[in-house]
Amino acid sequence: MKKIEAIIRKTKFEEVKEALNENGIEFFSFWSARGVGMARESRVYRGIAYDTSSIERLYLQIVVRDVNLERTVEALLSSASTGEVGDGKIFISTLDESIRIRTAEKGDDSLYIKD
Repeated sequence: MKKIEAIIRKTKFEEVKEALNENGIEFFSFWSARGVGMARESRVYRGIAYDTSSIERLYLQIVVRDVNLERTVEALLSSASTGEVGDGKIFISTLDESIRIRTAEKGDDSLYIKD
């Protein structure tokens, strides 16, 4: 099992969500995040431009079976990219165990609903 953590632009969320759903990823967690990086965003308030080094992004966390790793990463790359600085990052780590609380299923079986 792998845990994929991705930081993406808020404006790309709907495209990312759709791409993940098309690739069989129906559940993931996300929340608002702020960070500092190479991208700079400026805001205009009453005609005055303010440069802010704190950038708003979304943080996604997806747990997948090993067999789904490549297509999930490809879906993220194709849907979240604008080709500009500040598109985000993807981090992949290995998970030792997963347990579904309701049924006590473990491992890969806990990640999807069997027919």
